[in-house]
Amino acid sequence: MAGERMKLGVKPREEAGSAVARRLRADGYIPGVLYGDGKKAHPFAVEERELRRVLTGDHGLHAILDVVFDGQKTAHHAVLKDYQLDPVRPRLLHVDLHEVRLDQLIQTQVALEPSGESPGVKEGGVLTLVLREINVEALPMEVPDRLELDISTMTIGDSLRIEDIVAPSGVTLLDDPDAVVVTVTPPTKVEEPEVVEEEELEEGEELLEGEEAPEVEGEAEAEAESTGGEEPGEG
Repeated sequence: MAGERMKLGVKPREEAGSAVARRLRADGYIPGVLYGDGKKAHPFAVEERELRRVLTGDHGLHAILDVVFDGQKTAHHAVLKDYQLDPVRPRLLHVDLHEVRLDQLIQTQVALEPSGESPGVKEGGVLTLVLREINVEALPMEVPDRLELDISTMTIGDSLRIEDIVAPSGVTLLDDPDAVVVTVTPPTKVEEPEVVEEEELEEGEELLEGEEAPEVEGEAEAEAESTGGEEPGEG
């Protein structure tokens, strides 16, 4: 939900480098950096379970983080700027936070989520989400977790564009209004393979019942010679 604020306690990090980062992760901490406009970057380390707590749940990734360093009382208002995931295991490796002012607009990306049931999909059409995120501008406390796409009236052949998205008050959509975000296309036809009938019997193939074998040249003459050339009814 927009306007969610979560407190995040961190400790300053003086050392840097991959070896230090590996040691922190082994101890249950995630390295990170807090950036600010025109301000010095502040490296920090945060408990992995604490970080997961503030980045999951109904508030999603757009919560305002009140970052408090050990030994300090002042909170730094920040949003998640970037993060790095382990390519093998489902764990965070690094996070970047960006300090913000609550009274100044920020630009960020918001996920798109279809809602409702499409009549076209019920008829066999294929729903395709062309864009999964769009760029928006809003005050930090007004950035929504997601924007819903009402697909309840979409039939086969229909599409929705950015201009069709109803944004909450205070949220400006920054992308091209004509950009297509979701479509319902006809089902893919599966063509049956063409059956080719063979004209000749292959070697070893049996004849059908009642079917006569084709006469081979020379067989009739040989049969006549073996019977003395007599015609039926003679003698």
